[in-house]
Amino acid sequence: MSPVMWRSCVLIICLVIESSTSQRALGRYNIDRNGITTSGISSGASMAIQMHVAHSSYFNGVASIAGSPYWCAKGDVQTALNACMRKPDQVDVNELVTKTRSYESARDIDATSNMANDRVYILHGRQDTVVSPGESPLIDQYYRTFLPSANIRTHYTLEMGHAQPTMNYGNLCSTSNSPYINKCSFDGAYELRNWLYGENLVIPSGSTRLQGEFYTFDQKEFFYPSSPRVSSMDTAGFVYVPSGCVSSQNKCRLHVAFHGCLMGRHKLNDEYARHSGYNEVGELNNIIILYPQAIASRTNVNGCWDWWGYTVNFYATKRANQPLAIISMVDKLIAPLSRTKNDI
Repeated sequence: MSPVMWRSCVLIICLVIESSTSQRALGRYNIDRNGITTSGISSGASMAIQMHVAHSSYFNGVASIAGSPYWCAKGDVQTALNACMRKPDQVDVNELVTKTRSYESARDIDATSNMANDRVYILHGRQDTVVSPGESPLIDQYYRTFLPSANIRTHYTLEMGHAQPTMNYGNLCSTSNSPYINKCSFDGAYELRNWLYGENLVIPSGSTRLQGEFYTFDQKEFFYPSSPRVSSMDTAGFVYVPSGCVSSQNKCRLHVAFHGCLMGRHKLNDEYARHSGYNEVGELNNIIILYPQAIASRTNVNGCWDWWGYTVNFYATKRANQPLAIISMVDKLIAPLSRTKNDI
């Protein structure tokens, strides 16, 4: 091969690599501000709950898979590892509620009255060896302070390990191993959002085709002039835009899905974003899925979301680094004329 041909081949290879890893700016879509919900698994569940409580003017519902209640860690990693993951009997829910009221009075979180009509879905596998199944009833107890018990649905009987449950993708259902996505003949992504959105969603079948846009977006713009890595967040995230939402003609909803520890792009690439089951439900029901991405750092070796204070001591408020960036992403997605949940 001649030097010219060799250089041409190298250039083509580089272009292919660049194309496969290319990022683009997050787009704007016609999103109903009264249809924004969030969910997560493990640290992602705790983060979803933080986002729901701190930014209750944005979110209309939350789902937790193997999570812990709001402000459970109280800014201490040892409390997170013990009381909030293994020893639920050490968690005082009344103390968590009191802290929530204190944050509300200081306007560090949105008014808790915003949650009065929201829906909550709580799922925890019986075979979970990472987070005690006893943690999730504490989330139920916490939320009963702020919204009717009829708005809370719990599911604690699934023989599942520490994982996102799917119909047929991932590990055996009872395991608690990477990628923490388990085939349990249970469509968790559908069940939780069907509850959050009023139990009228179309359920995916094995033949559901994803005809929308799945792309990698630039997270750096939401941290300018600092780097996302300062806040233990990746330079890129993922988003799935259903075919019915690509144009601005249809009003669509938005769901923010938080991966768990060891499940982000830095470990699994896009496996969680592509195989957790969220996109199929989104495609059939015009729900855009946003997948923000955290990374590992010196104080966060497993790439978890900050639910114990490794970034700032006010991590559970709406002023914290990660929540501010994620709300900026949500704002970017929403077309200018969209309205808030309190406008109607």
